[in-house]
Parts: sequence; structure tokens; C-alpha cells
Amino acid sequence: MNACQQHITKKTALALVLALGLAGCAAAGPDFHAPVQPKQAGYGPVAGKTAYAAGTVAGAAQAFAQGGDVPSAWWTLYRSPALDNLMRRALAASPTVAAARANVAAAEEAALAARGGYLPTAGVVGNATREKISGSSRGSSGQTYAPFTLYNASVEISYSPDLFGGIRRAVEAATATAAQQRALMRATYITLEGNIVTAAVQDAALNGEIDATRMIVAIDRQQLEILKKQLALGGVASSAVLAQETALAQVEATLPELEKQRAATENQLKALSGNFPGAGAAHFDLGDLYLPRKLPVSLPSRLVRQRPDILAAEAQMHAASANIGIAAANMLPQVTLTGSYGLDANALEGFFSPSHIIWNAGAGLVQPFLPDPTLRHKKEEARAQYRAAAAQYRATVIAAFQNVSDALNALQFDAETLKASATAARSAIASLRLAQHRFNAGAVSYLALLDAENAYQQTRINLVKAEAARYADTAALFVALGGGWWNQHKDGKK
Repeated sequence: MNACQQHITKKTALALVLALGLAGCAAAGPDFHAPVQPKQAGYGPVAGKTAYAAGTVAGAAQAFAQGGDVPSAWWTLYRSPALDNLMRRALAASPTVAAARANVAAAEEAALAARGGYLPTAGVVGNATREKISGSSRGSSGQTYAPFTLYNASVEISYSPDLFGGIRRAVEAATATAAQQRALMRATYITLEGNIVTAAVQDAALNGEIDATRMIVAIDRQQLEILKKQLALGGVASSAVLAQETALAQVEATLPELEKQRAATENQLKALSGNFPGAGAAHFDLGDLYLPRKLPVSLPSRLVRQRPDILAAEAQMHAASANIGIAAANMLPQVTLTGSYGLDANALEGFFSPSHIIWNAGAGLVQPFLPDPTLRHKKEEARAQYRAAAAQYRATVIAAFQNVSDALNALQFDAETLKASATAARSAIASLRLAQHRFNAGAVSYLALLDAENAYQQTRINLVKAEAARYADTAALFVALGGGWWNQHKDGKK
């Protein structure tokens, strides 16, 4: 390398070092800071314990543990092997989970690809051209030149230093988008878990309601047959028979609707676990489920770091903030450093001779001479999108606290409803037993006995609904608190 080449190479290296030094300056646009939790954020008054309903499947009082933590596999607290098995298969086979995981992988690859902006681009160029030129192109009109072949091979490098942080902001935005997708994936898992538990409880409740309704239909049919016999003997008026036929038809009309709901619930469970309607269905009974007695209530300050939807909204804000920096950097001068080194000859023989070496090095600066309104509007667009993301974040936080408060209130009222339903069921069974005793003693008619049995079955339906509500709203609380995803490694359940 001669002295001239060394001098130019040193100047080029110095320019590159200077550009890299400038690239270390602060990036354009605002630096993102996580939103501060509102001071008034809370769940409202939370009682320490729910009501106790003796003699029922889900009658235990539930205690609220302030500041408690949610286990990652919270559904195991129901102590149902059938539910655990279904959940395990669903988490492994759900297409929505698979799609969420793929979205995370794509976002993470995009974040890695964005880092490529920090690196120079380099390529090898080689060509061979056959040319013939005229003398006029060289100022010699009338003179001709013989055709010749020109061979060229070189390495070309181009680098745009990140002087104003545009690339850093692009990497920041892509990284935030990847974080958003990870949060959305966690939300997909939690939603799936909550939907499966809720559907399993619904299936159990419908099974109980259908059994009680069928008993009522059987009782009403018996009553109708007795009334028909009494009508034939002149013991009752025809209006009594018509009234009983109406009552029977009304009860029978409820069965198809219940069966339809159960079929839809079974298909829902199959779909949630990644299966088609033709697959086998899991069967659930309320008696096989255990009601979790101790319910954690996360501190409000922790909820905003646990709820995946809040974390996703925060990451969206972060990406929107970084986009402001990208738009701001695009309004500033753009510098490009280029260089090439290669060989150029009109014959292959002696192609690698030092005399055929060619090279160049340069730097370019682009700055619009006049203000570009497009770039200015792009920056204002990014600012507006950030304001929208901030408003959406606040709405998400408010909705999250509302979800928790609704679940806590629901559990309080569910316990009171179950207590009243249990009292009604106990009264109905006592009335039925009294009617059976009096019927055996000949003090009441068989119709009176059937009426007592019918009333008892009606209270059974109400009791099943009240028990199912406690199971479902307990699941709603676990989901509202974030589903315990942050404990998945500690618990070793997922």
C-alpha cells in the first residue's frame, strides 16, 4: 500500500470513528418511562370472608387473602382430575395458543432484524462486459476503436451511522412490539384456562339441571295420569287435567333448550382443547369439584405488573413513543459512508496485478433544502398515536381493576344467594318428607305428595345454579388477577 493509499485510508477510518462517536449521542424523540399507577386505584371494599351455606357442595366460606399470590396452575385447586387432564391437553393442542406463540417468534425475529441497521452492508461485485466505443466519445471524430472486454471485481461497503438515534429507536420499537406479543401470548393462555374452567362448570351445572328437570317431568306425568283417572271417575273437573297438561308441556319445553346448551358447551370444550365436534367429550359434575377456600387478592400495585393486557398496553405505548423518535430522526441529516476496493482490467491475464487495483472512499450527506411537510406530519402522526396508546393504557388499567372488583363482589353475592338457595332446598326436602309421612298415613293425597316432590326438584335447580356461579366466579377472580403466569417456573406446573 503506497503512502497516498495509507493517507486516504486513515482519513476514512477517522471519519468512521467520528461518525460512531456521534452515534453515541442521545437519540431523537422522547425516552419512554413506564406509566405511574393512579393513586386512587383500588378494588373498593373487600370483605374478609364470604357467607357459609351448610349442606351444599359449594357451601364453604371463602377467605380473601390480601396481598396473596396466584399459583400458575390455579385450576388444580378445584381438585378435579378430569379438569386437569382436559387443561393439559388444551394447553398443548390449542390452535390459538400455537398462533400466539408463532406471533411471539415472528416479533422476536423482527426485533433481531432491526438490529441489523447498526451494521454496514457489504457485497462482492463482479462483471465482464464486451464494449465498442466510437472516437467521437473521446473527442476524435472519425476514429474507431476495436472492441474490447472489460473485467471488474470489487468489494463494496456502505454504512449509515446512527447519528441521531433513528436506528436505536427502530430497535426500541421492535423490542417493545416483541414484549407486547409476549404479553398477548400470556393473555391467550389465561383466557383459554378461564374459558375451559367456566365451560366445565357450565357443563356440570347443565347436567345437574337436566337431571332435576327430568325428575320434574316424570313427576308431572304421574300427576297427569292420576288426574286423568280421577276425571274418569268424576273426582276432578276437566280444567284440572288441562292445567296439568299445560304444566307438563311447559316443563318438557325447557329440556330441549337445556340439552342444546349442554351440546354447545361440550363442543366448546372440544374446540378449546383443539378438537373437532366428533371427538369424545369430557363429563363434569358439580359434586366432583372442590371449591377453593383461600382466595388471593393481589395488591393494586402488583396488579399492573401481573395483568398481561396491561403489560401489552404498556408495550404498545413504548413502541408508539419510539416511533416518535424514528419520525424525528428522519427529519435530521442522513450521513452515508461508502468505500470499495477491487480490480479492473481489459484482459484476464495479469488481472491480479497491483497496477489494476482500484478503490474509492467517500461520505455523503443528505439534508432537505426546504422543510418537508411529509416528515413533519409523520412526526405529528406518531405523537397522536402515542396519545391514543396512552389513553388505551389507562382504559385497560381501569377495566382490569373493574374486573377484579366485579369478581370480588360476585363472590360475596354468590355466597348469599347459595345460602338462601340452600335454606330453600332444606325447607323443600323437609316438606317432602312430611308429605311422604302424611301420605303413608293416609292424611294427604298422592297429588299432594307429587306437588312436594316437584317443589323440591325446583329448589334443586336453583341450588345447582347457585353452586355453579360460585365455581365460575372463583375462576373469574383468578383470571382477573392475572392467572399467575409469573409463577410458572416456580410452580413447575406449566
